[in-house]
Amino acid sequence: VQLQASGGGLVQAGGSLRLSCAGSGLTFSSYMMGWFRQAPGKEREFVAAIMWRGDSTSYADSVKGRFTISRDNEKNTVTLQMNSLKPEDTAVYYCAAGRLRFTMTSIRSVDYWGQGTQVTVSS
Repeated sequence: VQLQASGGGLVQAGGSLRLSCAGSGLTFSSYMMGWFRQAPGKEREFVAAIMWRGDSTSYADSVKGRFTISRDNEKNTVTLQMNSLKPEDTAVYYCAAGRLRFTMTSIRSVDYWGQGTQVTVSS
């Protein structure tokens, strides 16, 4: 199984970035997909998740209303649109996959991780 994340970068506060994750080697539609992030010196934390068919999403309170997660099961991709970015959003963002999960707010729900992509928001 491979999860290839892309789209990170440097952006000013208030700007936008779009992260993408392409999955291979798995039955993508059987996996709940999500994004976590880890800032320096902090634990990895949940950001957003989307159910198998894309009909239900969940978000951390800190990103609700600013980030949007979506998926395309035909292309085996999951996307995180990040708007109104803040300096506190700076972190390495990880794509995550959990087989037949109904929730993904904990790292214990994750079966596979992507390699991480850096997001830096300057003030």
